[in-house]
Amino acid sequence: MPVSPASGPRSWRYRWLKWQAMAWLVIGDRRRAALVFDEMLARFPGDPYARMSRAHLRAQAGQKEGALDDYAQLLESHPRHGAAAWFNYGFLLEESGRYDDAEHAFRRAVELDPKLDRAWYGLGLVLIRAHRFDEAVQALKRNTELQPMSPYGWYQLARVHMDRHEPEEAAKIIRHLKGFEPKVAAQLERETGLAV
Repeated sequence: MPVSPASGPRSWRYRWLKWQAMAWLVIGDRRRAALVFDEMLARFPGDPYARMSRAHLRAQAGQKEGALDDYAQLLESHPRHGAAAWFNYGFLLEESGRYDDAEHAFRRAVELDPKLDRAWYGLGLVLIRAHRFDEAVQALKRNTELQPMSPYGWYQLARVHMDRHEPEEAAKIIRHLKGFEPKVAAQLERETGLAV
């Protein structure tokens, strides 16, 4: 029976493993850090820190299925673990083409942290893919409220307005982008055929 990291005679072992993993990460040896997280999870299978850390390393290494598995296990046992975990999970799900699951993950992320702009953006993207443009507009508007100087949400919002046959709304966004992202504004003009 595993002992929890916070209690029992093995708590020193947990702290030692955590320190080792952090040291390997500081010097840039992700492979050895991943091995330490593997050991931590073998000794303490329910530990959210080790599970999320290994998921993150697996995602960085391009091991998408392993990362998805780690996030799924983490969020099943700790559903309120954090908005960042739900966002990362949603991002990987979206990349894997699992759009319904990604939508659920992004919704959980914004439920836990309504100010997590990148989760609103991710939600907007999966809603666009589902042709749920009204909902996508709401998600992207929230993203641009939280991150007004990032061109990505504005760009997607203009594209959705064009899909909804609202060129005047897209033109407003192009004019707005000209003030701080003229290259993105020019790209939108070319793509939409709008000369603003």
